[in-house]
Amino acid sequence: MKIEMESIGTIHTEFKEIEGMPIQPTGAKGVKGTIEIKDKYVDGLKDLNDFSHIHIIYLLHKVDGYMLEVKPFMDDNTHGVFATRSPKRPNRIGMSVVKLTDVKDNKVCVENIDVLDGTPLLDIKPYVPQLYEDTIDELKIGWFETKHKKAKSQKSDDRFK
Repeated sequence: MKIEMESIGTIHTEFKEIEGMPIQPTGAKGVKGTIEIKDKYVDGLKDLNDFSHIHIIYLLHKVDGYMLEVKPFMDDNTHGVFATRSPKRPNRIGMSVVKLTDVKDNKVCVENIDVLDGTPLLDIKPYVPQLYEDTIDELKIGWFETKHKKAKSQKSDDRFK
């Protein structure tokens, strides 16, 4: 089945190259960015400013191809791509939770953003924690359990170009 999507806007950040970027929002603390929404989608921003954080879903537009097994930035072992946040995915979709600082006209201002400048935005959803029945009591995070603290300082390199 072929699926087609249209970008609803463009993400603007200070990161012009993949190499040296933070690999997670936690490593981009304080980094500011702007999301420019296409005019025909601006009405969808109504009431978004009432949220402190949002999920942004975007296309990893500078990644070519995919790998089913990858060596992620925070580990020396290979893992299946679906057990990682590697950008080398069959469908090049990325997502981040970022702090929302303002919405004005077609501009959404955010902080703690770990996204390449010029990235096409696919969707925005408000971050709403644990308000539904999907609260997870017995959470397991696999190989991340011993590695997740590296996310604050680990930078990307060219391994997933």
